[in-house]
Order: sequence, then structure tokens, then C-alpha cells
Amino acid sequence: MPPAAGERGELLRPRKARPGDRIAVLSPSFAAPGPFPQVHEQAMRRLADLTGLVPVEYPTTRTVGASARARADDVNAAFADPHVRAILATIGGDDQITVVPHLDADLARADPKPFLGTSDNTNLHHWLWNLGIASFYGGSSQVHLGPGPAVDDVHARSLRAALLTGGTLEVTDPGESEDTGVDWADPRALQSFGDREPTEPWTWHGPAHSVTGPTWGGCLEVIEWILTAGRFPPDPAVLDGGVLLIETSEELLPAVNVGRIVRSLGERGILAAVDAVLVGRPPVSDLTRKPAADERTRLRAEQRDTVVDVIARYNPRAVVCVGVPFGHTRPQWILPHGGPVTVDGAARRVLADYQ
Repeated sequence: MPPAAGERGELLRPRKARPGDRIAVLSPSFAAPGPFPQVHEQAMRRLADLTGLVPVEYPTTRTVGASARARADDVNAAFADPHVRAILATIGGDDQITVVPHLDADLARADPKPFLGTSDNTNLHHWLWNLGIASFYGGSSQVHLGPGPAVDDVHARSLRAALLTGGTLEVTDPGESEDTGVDWADPRALQSFGDREPTEPWTWHGPAHSVTGPTWGGCLEVIEWILTAGRFPPDPAVLDGGVLLIETSEELLPAVNVGRIVRSLGERGILAAVDAVLVGRPPVSDLTRKPAADERTRLRAEQRDTVVDVIARYNPRAVVCVGVPFGHTRPQWILPHGGPVTVDGAARRVLADYQ
């Protein structure tokens, strides 16, 4: 049985699936496949083609407004089914924190499986982490598999590594990024990417040395909810030597608000505990708000400078890399959550272990 948070060394990393195995496709937050079935069904075809796995839906996968208990029942059923060898969330949302109390820890401990999800699924990642089980941050099928003419290469490679092959990959800049795709109600969403623009180089801060450690974190807004709900261990030393992952959502928080949440992580002792921080490329526009190109650049730089300044105040020895696409922008890298990542401030490289 995996050790609980605060009692463990290395987290248990569930064994990989094999082609032909079943993968549970769940909506523990918002059931986007319900109102946008064409995007979902294209995502399921691409998931099967890319991995050889067999997607299996559950009662609430397409059910908008399903209760927290019903969504938790689906998560529990996926862990309980010995034929299901991995679990993928369709998308995030904003109320998964209410699902967590209904989850069955004994089922997850008895048969740990790779879990992939982003955004509101930070709740599920943290729940598994508290049980001593590693997972993978990223992989919303409704965002990264279904829309557009194809699956992005960096997403496909990290998806296969997380689910099937393991190994170590260098996390690289794909060179382009979109904050949001085509509206899923528009048939063009099935064939077209959103408005993509060239990326800025990642920026490096702190000492020029290399750190390798287990990751913890996710969507910054959801981390704030987890801390408020008292679901983080009392002693932040459980993160000693680790790598903090933080990224922001399509809520488009102003930099000052982002800085205040990061400051709270500092006051909680989390920033001082870790040896490195990866900060995701932030979205700065959505379907209804799209600032001009120079304003988008300014907004990203303002958030970067704010976050780097706060981290430096609480932990000047931390190696910090800003701009890594593992959050709410696309293309997206899926990264280990609880597994090792190397942040090399000297060579300016990021390496992820998908074992």
C-alpha cells in the first residue's frame, strides 16, 4: 500500500497500460463531451489511434450537472475495474473540490493507475499525491485531442510516455502557442487550430545549477482552494527538495492577484521547501477577450516578473524557469505529478521522467 503524504519517500508510480487495455474517460468536473459531442468523439478516435488503448465512458462522462457523488462514483468505479489500466479526464471545471470527499482511497491504493488531467483536476492529483500515488498533470481530451487538424507532437509524445512507454523526455518549446481554440460549437473546431503566435524564450532565474526532484502543484487557483480547504499536509517539509509546478487558468487573473496567491504559498512554507519552480505559460486571452499582440506580451511579462519577484523573496536559492507550456495553453506538455523532473539552470534544460 502506498504511504500517505508526510510519511513517504518516493511516490508509487503506477504501472503502464498496454495497447488493447481499457482507459477510463471521465468528467470529474465539467462534462464538456455532453454539449460538444463531435469534439469529444474525434478525441476518442485520436486517443485510440495514438495509444492503442480502448476508451471507456462512464455515466457522467457526458452528463452536464451530474452531482458530485455521481462523478465520484465514476472515479471509484474506474479504480475498482481491473480491466481499466489508466484514467483520463476530459477537461477541468470549477467544483471538483466537492467530488473529493466522496472518493474511495482504498480503491485507488489497491489498484493504482496512471491518471491524467489538468486545471480543476489539480484536486484529484493532490488527492492521489496524499495517498502516495504519482500521476501526470495535463491531458484534457476535449482541449488537446479533439479540436484542430491533428494532435500536437509534444502532447502526443508526452501522452504516450505517460500512459505506455515511460522513459525520459526533454521538455522543449514547441515554438508556437494558442490561448484558446475555435469555439467548439463551430464545426471548424474539428479542423482548425486557434490563433497561434510565436512563443517568447523561456526565462531562467535563480542559481545556475541543476535540481532533480519530485513535482507537486498544478493550477494556481485550484491550489489556493486546496489550501483553503485544509487538504495540504501540516508540514510543508513534505516538499523538501521538490519541484513546484504552477500555472494559471483561463480566468485570466491580473498579475497582482497571481502574485498574492504565490505569496500565500510563501507564507505557508511551500516556496522555501522546494528547490525549483516551473511556471507555465499563462493564457492572456479567451474567446471574448483578445488584447492586441503587444498587450498580450506585456501581460505575460507582468505575470512573470511578479511571480519571479515573490519566489525570490521567499527562496532565492530556487531555480526558476518561466514559460513552460504545461498548463492552459496549447501545445501542451504533460508532466509528471509526484514523479521526478530535472530543472537544469546551468544547461537551461528541463527533463521529465515518465516512468
